[in-house]
Amino acid sequence: MSMIASLALTLPELILSTGALLLLLVAAWGGDGSSRLISWASVALLAIAGLSLGCANGVAFDGLYKADAFSNFAKALVYAAAAVSILIAPRFFEARGAMRAEYPILILLSSVGMGMMVSATDLLTLYVGLELQSLAAYVLASFMRRDSRSAEAGLKYFVLGALASGILLYGISLLYGFTGTTQFGGVATALGDGISHGELFGLVFVMAGLAFKISAVPFHMWTPDVYEGAPTPVTAFFASAPKVAAMALLVRIAVDAMGPATSSWQQIVIFAALASTILGGVAAIGQVNIKRLLAYSSINNVGFALFGLAAGTPDGVAATMSYMAVYIVMTLGSFLCVLQMRNAAGDAVEDIASLSGLSRTRPGLAAAFAIFMFSLAGIPPLFGFWPKFLVFDALVAIGLWPLAMIGIATSVIGAFYYLKIVKTMYFDEPAPAYAPSASRMENGLIALSAVAVSPLGYLAIPLLGALSMAAARALF
Repeated sequence: MSMIASLALTLPELILSTGALLLLLVAAWGGDGSSRLISWASVALLAIAGLSLGCANGVAFDGLYKADAFSNFAKALVYAAAAVSILIAPRFFEARGAMRAEYPILILLSSVGMGMMVSATDLLTLYVGLELQSLAAYVLASFMRRDSRSAEAGLKYFVLGALASGILLYGISLLYGFTGTTQFGGVATALGDGISHGELFGLVFVMAGLAFKISAVPFHMWTPDVYEGAPTPVTAFFASAPKVAAMALLVRIAVDAMGPATSSWQQIVIFAALASTILGGVAAIGQVNIKRLLAYSSINNVGFALFGLAAGTPDGVAATMSYMAVYIVMTLGSFLCVLQMRNAAGDAVEDIASLSGLSRTRPGLAAAFAIFMFSLAGIPPLFGFWPKFLVFDALVAIGLWPLAMIGIATSVIGAFYYLKIVKTMYFDEPAPAYAPSASRMENGLIALSAVAVSPLGYLAIPLLGALSMAAARALF
């Protein structure tokens, strides 16, 4: 394939990269006063990149990059979550005098890395995309430089991220050494001839490095501290877009590169899924900070998404991608509600106790929060029930019904702390009222997210099911 044809396949990344560099020049000349203009321009770039998806499908750069239905589905979710993370930031940062023009640009550059991750068909492309996403994320975590919690979150994320990158690189080097190639297809061919001990070690190290990126147990240790310390819009971004990209990358490498070794990585995925759902549920029960609770909720939901991958079938992969699509709506909606938690002076409040009696002081916000909590718990008839049903159905279809039963039992643990928040809002004595919301943007996004995960969301099942199944079949 010619260079021009290869570049045409990477059109979404070219749009975002070129746009980010141009906006960086605007930020250099316009300063922080141009931050709102840059934010809206960044959202427009993400929309244009999203519209360019699917214009061409194929393999580019001699097998380093692949544009297909799977990558298009994942990128659409990533770009949507990134756009929301940009839109909700100005009000939060301006209230603290911390809005910088570089914020939306960093998210654009991170989105370029995530795009490369989900389209990677080579271990080197995988690593380059992962690092491009991570380097921007380290800066975003410590974006409020004068806030000790934010600086601490950035440092912890950087140190542990570097450790995970080292583990991943070691696994890549082992796979290259024992298979003689870095391309997913070549690795699959080598594994199809029988798995040596060296290849097995390489597989384990690669899966461990990727487990850190999706914050699956036992590589979840960074998540609660980083989610609590990072600015709330950044936390919303971490909990959505990078999570989808890392999960999509894990799915692609498991199916594309390690398909012949399914019985080997399946055991790892099953352990991570069970451990994540159990720990994510139990550890959240005693939390008093809403962002830490949502961090453990994120770990818990990653476990459920991994159940679909554990099935190792097209139906299982489709269930995982459907789960991630619904998950980002529920998570972004929850963090939008957290952004509304401000005292009378306008300062952010993160204590769960401050939600006491919210149904009497802010009934609309309490109703939206309750919808997101019930949906995250997977309680019907809310839409959050549907993806949980899909992943368990995929397990039952291949005879792993004991694992499905255990997964259903662990979902009860998670339901406890979600319902605890609803109980606090509707049955406890009112705490001091939050400041009224003055952001139509936040209110509109909360309403839209609440409608999407309400029973009306079931109307999207035919479209979501068709897109996720097309994405899954592109891998098999």
